[in-house]
Amino acid sequence: MPNFYALAADLIVAVHFMIVLFVVGSLVLVLAGRILGWAWIRNLVFRAVHLILTAFIAVQSLAGNLCPLTVWESRLRRLAGQAVEGDVFFLARLIRAVIFYDLPAWVFNVIYVLFGIIVIMTFVLIPPDMRFGRRRK
Repeated sequence: MPNFYALAADLIVAVHFMIVLFVVGSLVLVLAGRILGWAWIRNLVFRAVHLILTAFIAVQSLAGNLCPLTVWESRLRRLAGQAVEGDVFFLARLIRAVIFYDLPAWVFNVIYVLFGIIVIMTFVLIPPDMRFGRRRK
């Protein structure tokens, strides 16, 4: 039976995966929403959170820092005594296989910065509704 640290690490992996889905999925939804005329994609809070999160990821990568979630998960895995990938719960291993790749750091820097540029471009070309708290008529 997994201990507290292992369960906490698995929870962090799940949260990490949801953040990845949010960041990537939000861009897809904004682009699709522009084409399909969805008004909700212009929600200021949604778009600002997406922009800030994307910028944070790109800046962290350029600074040479690992994602804080990755660092926390690694620490918890060590505390749980999970030294090898085989010790990790199956679902957590599956999620890790989806979000982690063994590539040089510069590849991630390029991907994150290009993605960030695209998000900034969508923020400019498909701007959010700046009338915070007021409904459109």
